Amino acid sequence: MTEAASIRGVDFHCHLDLYPDHIAAVAKAEAARIYTLTVTTTPRAWARNHELTRHTRYVRAALGLHPQLVAERADELSLWERHLPEARYVGEVGLDAGPRFYKSLEAQKQVFQRVLVRCAEAGGKILTVHSVRSAPAVLDMIETYLPRERGTVVLHWFTGSKSDARRAAALGCYFSINAEMARNDRGRDLIAILPRDRILTETDGPFTQLEGKATEPSDVPLAAHATAAILGLSSSAMTKVIVSNLRSLLDGVP
Repeated sequence: MTEAASIRGVDFHCHLDLYPDHIAAVAKAEAARIYTLTVTTTPRAWARNHELTRHTRYVRAALGLHPQLVAERADELSLWERHLPEARYVGEVGLDAGPRFYKSLEAQKQVFQRVLVRCAEAGGKILTVHSVRSAPAVLDMIETYLPRERGTVVLHWFTGSKSDARRAAALGCYFSINAEMARNDRGRDLIAILPRDRILTETDGPFTQLEGKATEPSDVPLAAHATAAILGLSSSAMTKVIVSNLRSLLDGVP
């Protein structure tokens, strides 16, 4: 891992390839010294993302097959499997049981199961997982198919219940928090009960906005500041916790 002292923040879930200038977005995150995980929504996007991040110090790419795209892209699962040996990070993957995507939920489960099984077989993968309206099912599948000694899950923009969060923590999951989560009582209450040693931050840019513009990794200190306020810490202390958690995550995966 890059020296922790040089990291200014952690954006563990961002879509740099969806910004108008992909190359510039990677370069900007690198220059800001934000440890950034740039996720992909389809395995066809992996090659370019991997190429742009192979030699960066702070930016890493993840190999994904987004649950919202499974209805159209399930046939790309074999391509995802082909690329898996090249990737330490996997995402965006998971389930989405929201109204727009509920019809494909069974297909999503089949894909997610295969993802978890392949990651468990490979060992050492770190997954960033989507769980909209599906936290119990996601946790059931993680518990069944990905033993904690075979990989680690980071739950992205988690909106499950407090009991779901406690169960996730018991399964060894981390949580990546963005500023949007801290803007309502439910989100703040959830953040307050998360184990401090499992908290990371994210932007989910460009799907979140700041003052009318898409957020980017350099905006992730806002998530750290919002989390710090909930937990009664200073922003600098919170950032140190987050960077320490990142080190534990990366060092703790076999």
